[in-house]
Amino acid sequence: MKKIFFIALLSFSIIGLTYKTATAQATPLTQQALAPAAPWSESQLIEPAALSAELKSPGTNTPMIYNIGAVEDIKGAKHIGAVSKAENLEKFKSAVAALPKNTIIIIYCGCCPFTKCPNIRPAFLELKKEGFTNIKVLNLPTNLKSDWIAKGYPLESK
Repeated sequence: MKKIFFIALLSFSIIGLTYKTATAQATPLTQQALAPAAPWSESQLIEPAALSAELKSPGTNTPMIYNIGAVEDIKGAKHIGAVSKAENLEKFKSAVAALPKNTIIIIYCGCCPFTKCPNIRPAFLELKKEGFTNIKVLNLPTNLKSDWIAKGYPLESK
């Protein structure tokens, strides 16, 4: 009886290992489906072309733009650094603390796809927690290099 139990246990372990290996090799589309849901709505995304156009002809309602990652600064962005680090999240909180809650705030990281980004969600959730009502996320589904720089959109002069 012990032999049968041991063989059954070994079989289940092998099946489990095979399943784990198969799911680890999932396609990017499958991995996206497994990624946590975005805390922002579709209407809270701003497309790179729209922001670039806005930067070229600023109006009276100019947004505050924060680079909350470890990438280059787009034109007009305030560099915070990767908010996945506690000290940069605190720096971000301080930077927005005195702003009116209805200020248009655009955040971006661009280090990697949204599904893997360690910075965009914490910054967005912090703004929500602090009561900001006009939060936008720059839609960089791949990264800053592909979705902004390669398209010739403006960067901050160095």
